[in-house]
Amino acid sequence: MDVRVLVASNHRYHENNVIDGIPVTRVHVPATVAGAPICPGMLWHIRKNRPDIIHLHLPNPTGVLAVLASGYRGRVVVTWHSDIVRQRRLGRLYRPVERILLNRCPTIIASSPAYIASSPVLREHADRCLSIPFGIDAERFDVRHVDQSLLRDLRNRYGPRMILSVGRLVYYKGIQFLIQAMAKVDAKLVIIGEGPMRPALEQEVAALGIADRVTFLGRVHDQLATYFHAADVFALPSCERSEAFGIVQLEAMASGKPIVNTQIDSGVPYVSLDGVTGITVEPRSSEAMATALNRLFDDPELRRRMGNAGRHRVQSEFNLDLMVRRTMDIYEQVGAREVTAHLESSGDARADFSSHVAMR
Repeated sequence: MDVRVLVASNHRYHENNVIDGIPVTRVHVPATVAGAPICPGMLWHIRKNRPDIIHLHLPNPTGVLAVLASGYRGRVVVTWHSDIVRQRRLGRLYRPVERILLNRCPTIIASSPAYIASSPVLREHADRCLSIPFGIDAERFDVRHVDQSLLRDLRNRYGPRMILSVGRLVYYKGIQFLIQAMAKVDAKLVIIGEGPMRPALEQEVAALGIADRVTFLGRVHDQLATYFHAADVFALPSCERSEAFGIVQLEAMASGKPIVNTQIDSGVPYVSLDGVTGITVEPRSSEAMATALNRLFDDPELRRRMGNAGRHRVQSEFNLDLMVRRTMDIYEQVGAREVTAHLESSGDARADFSSHVAMR
């Protein structure tokens, strides 16, 4: 596949980069509306590249408008990451435009069957929805690749009962409920991530008098696998369906750690299965969270069994190669339909299939 990536720039200027051999174009953003970048330049780039397939990741109003306004008539494949949950009023205004785009898509990819079933938007297009779960390179989280010196240091500092949580400190992550649970759990909590809620969460920790047992590390760019291996339990206390999947669960499971997650109507409980790879609790319940954490700390054999089951589940169901193969199958199918349409319209039996499949 000849893949080229087109995104909005994080800055107010245009950039061209090559990442792992893939050309990445970051388009100038002259303005934003409700947090969404406005990128008129995307239309020009779509017309210039003339792709056989556009793979669009939603929600992305900028991308939808750019594809529709560019006059592109080729195939569009969509990966549906999440519904628009919080900006409901703007979402209603945007929905008719989005529906035009979705009606053109031969395939809409979602990260889990649960999200297809629970999304009011995807239910409208259920006959064209397909679940392709996200995958990771589990080998990166094998214990053989961790920094043993750092691992010992983390265990000495935060052990012997360590809970890890990783993610942006935003409203839908539900970190406040995990912090409240710590008042009833004899352990140390390490939180990796930054976000606008950090000051309020730090105040919550101080008010509960547990500052000696809760540590905010901010961003950790290196050795993240070592932090997973240092922990005894991984917690994902998400409280809104904006948390559509929870890839950090895969990373913790690949590291052999049991998960405590929440029963939100998204793919979160699909990734880590209740009673198999971890414990799933009601969202927004610090009491339920504390009960689950205490149960795991009180039963080392249960932690070991669930951790092993999690590692096996990632290797068999959520590996990177499987995700790539399934996505390539979609491209092949979409390309085949394009060739069939071309043959029917032109009568040319010599049409080159590969040229229609390639992403340009």
